[in-house]
Amino acid sequence: MPRLYCSEPLSLGLELALPAGAARHVQVLRLQPGDGITLFDGRGGEYEAAVTHMGRSEVRAQVGAHRAIERETTRAVHLAVGMPANERMDWLVEKATELGVASLQPLLAERSVLRLAGERAQKKQAHWQGVAIAACEQCGRNRVPVVHAVETLPAWLARQAAPGLVLSLRASSRTIVAAAAAQELTLLSGPEGGLAPSEEDAALAGGWQPVHLGERVLRAETAPLAALAVLTLLP
Repeated sequence: MPRLYCSEPLSLGLELALPAGAARHVQVLRLQPGDGITLFDGRGGEYEAAVTHMGRSEVRAQVGAHRAIERETTRAVHLAVGMPANERMDWLVEKATELGVASLQPLLAERSVLRLAGERAQKKQAHWQGVAIAACEQCGRNRVPVVHAVETLPAWLARQAAPGLVLSLRASSRTIVAAAAAQELTLLSGPEGGLAPSEEDAALAGGWQPVHLGERVLRAETAPLAALAVLTLLP
């Protein structure tokens, strides 16, 4: 049964016009009035629903019973990542959402290939939030991770009250399994080429713990996902 996200708060008996993205999905599937769908609003659980009207410009649905189903991970991991270029950031957002990331913070670091600011950064943020929504529809999550606005690494680090883990190639780093004890944490990962030494020094000076994933050097879009899988899928 198709799963669709609605930002409008849902409740039993509500009839509503589906948002544009969800309506297009229903139209592409050629569903008809009476066909069942599943709706979720990101506030917990999901709802049975049925299509009540199919039009060229509007699709309407009637909300049914609420199911208190959650598919979140036991550990909440917030991922802060130096944005990889091209479609790799889209892929990272999609897979991180599937793996259960709690939130995503795109960062502009010294070695970042992708340089975003102003209106272009806002459009990318909205696009990535849409990628996260689509991933939730696919994987069964009923809570959508927030993709925060693009920020520079120094400004973001300066606002962090609680230090977390930083992926590092330094000899002093520990395995991520040995360092991850908290049930909620933030993981910092660099862009292509990694964090600059000065950036990593600033993080370590602020109490961030350097961690590694083994002997191999992983790509900028692979390393945070591998770390996320370890943190969210293992007990």
